[in-house]
Amino acid sequence: MKFSSRWLVYLLVIAALVALFFAFYPRSPEVPTGSLDNLVTLTKEGSVRLADDTEIGGEIDRIVQQGDTLTAMDGDTSMLKANFVGSTTELYDYLVAREVDMSVVALDPQEAGGFNWGGLLINLLPLVFFIGLIWFIFSRARGAGNQAMSFGRSKARLFSSIRPTITFDDVAGVDEAKAELQEVVEFLNSPEKFTALGARIPRGVLLVGPPGTGKTLLARAVAGEAGAPFFSISGSEFVEMFVGVGASRVRDLFDQAKRNAPCIIFVDEIDAVGRQRGAGLGGGHDEREQTLNQILVEMDGFDSSTNVIVLSATNRPDILDPALLRPGRFDRQVVLDQPDIKGRKAILEVHVKGKPLDDSVSLETIAKQTVGFSGADLANLVNEAAILAARRNKETIGLVELEESIDRVIAGPEKKSRMISSREKEITAYHEAGHALVARKLPHADPVHKITIVARGMMAGYTRFLPTEDRYLWTRSQLNDKLASMLAGHGSEDLIFGEMTTGSHSDIEQATKIARKMVTEYGMSEKLGPRTYGRREELIFLGREVAEQKDYSEETAREIDEEVHAVIQHAYEVAKEILAGNRAKLVQIAEVLIAEETIEGEGLETLFNAPVPAEESTSPPDEQNPVEP
Repeated sequence: MKFSSRWLVYLLVIAALVALFFAFYPRSPEVPTGSLDNLVTLTKEGSVRLADDTEIGGEIDRIVQQGDTLTAMDGDTSMLKANFVGSTTELYDYLVAREVDMSVVALDPQEAGGFNWGGLLINLLPLVFFIGLIWFIFSRARGAGNQAMSFGRSKARLFSSIRPTITFDDVAGVDEAKAELQEVVEFLNSPEKFTALGARIPRGVLLVGPPGTGKTLLARAVAGEAGAPFFSISGSEFVEMFVGVGASRVRDLFDQAKRNAPCIIFVDEIDAVGRQRGAGLGGGHDEREQTLNQILVEMDGFDSSTNVIVLSATNRPDILDPALLRPGRFDRQVVLDQPDIKGRKAILEVHVKGKPLDDSVSLETIAKQTVGFSGADLANLVNEAAILAARRNKETIGLVELEESIDRVIAGPEKKSRMISSREKEITAYHEAGHALVARKLPHADPVHKITIVARGMMAGYTRFLPTEDRYLWTRSQLNDKLASMLAGHGSEDLIFGEMTTGSHSDIEQATKIARKMVTEYGMSEKLGPRTYGRREELIFLGREVAEQKDYSEETAREIDEEVHAVIQHAYEVAKEILAGNRAKLVQIAEVLIAEETIEGEGLETLFNAPVPAEESTSPPDEQNPVEP
């Protein structure tokens, strides 16, 4: 607890004066209430000393030695029987009042009791309590004042003495982004190389990408490579309930950065304060907009010789204020997309460092099975595999653990404890077998890698496809085959059991979204032509789409619905046709799946190529026992 040195000196002086007062103040020992016999007792104990050369002293000494009761002294019996009360001072007064010669009585208070330390402590306790109370009040008042004064100070964390240990070697899968940021590092390390050619240092670099693609990690790597002071703060840390605090923190942050230049300021999730102005609920004077205005002023007010670079990260660049994105503030936008197969393999190599892998593990195989995984997903995958291997008391991480971790990341952990009836197990098996069989027969569908009827997350079963390559463009044929594969589970239930279940709700929902995008966004409808329909609106302050403004007539809306229905119905008919023409194979796959619960890899390929036994083609499941609604 901080305390003013002046007040501390005052308190120490007061305490010293009080202690000296009690130390030198003459105090006599207390004499208990009683008759003169008590004087004899005190004499025995040595608490009262009487002159030895007096008649009174000698008489008392004689009585004390003999233990007799004192009955007479100088013939004044009344005085001897009188009572005395109080201290030795009062005893003196008592004797003087009775004309006793004080020259024959000597009472020595110093020898009688010495210094009364207990009394001193008792008297000091109230003073100590009072001093402590004053100290507490002043310290609280000072703390409140400091808090009020520091409310507008920046909360950025400075990493300077402890240099970040992350470098570009720890970041994989974003080679283009690293190349862009390598120039920033060179600007900080050798600014004269660029100023000699008239180039100026970039004032801001905006890292854009989906969550988990490594934006924050890349910013730390820039700081580690440059070896410059690194200020890290989140966009939400600028904003408070009091207007003006955010702007004050921005000013304080940039003042600190200028004093530590060359340095880097990293603002994570800048969309928390950088949303487009004029869309806030508080009008043009709310706290968020004032904070943004101060950021704009600070970034545009840098001296060209001030080597301060602002790195920011966001996954919502579309909602940022245009003034923030113009050249001179954020000069560059570095996009970090989901890694391709080469990037995924490089990321896996980074995360498996220091972990014992089995010789059978092929990171390239794992990279092929993780299409759409971000860097954070891959890090989680490796960690889950290590946990599984430790749980199974293995010394190395095997391919089985890595592939199971892929399923855990996509769909969640297995729910082997879920008890389902044999009927539901059979329905689930035919549902997943339908997905796999139709995808196998369609030329533009992705190959099937795994089928399981073990529940994961919210799914009763799971079919995982393995694309042969990273895909950035989709043709209409590929989307149509994808829709047919999605709806094949629903068609398989209808074909085999003559009944439909709720297990297809997720497939139908995804198929509807894809079909609507084909019609309204991708221009894949021959009837409606190559144009988009509908303009989405969103409240930037909320950051979510809240409405879709129709820029077409009600008649066109009806045609859109008809086209979406036609796309879905066509895919469903294709799936049912394949299932009906390969019913025996569907039964074979389902029965193996019921027996083994999971089929994948080479076992699945063998099953697809296996001949269909004659008895299976004539002995399908009991169709006369439909699923109860």
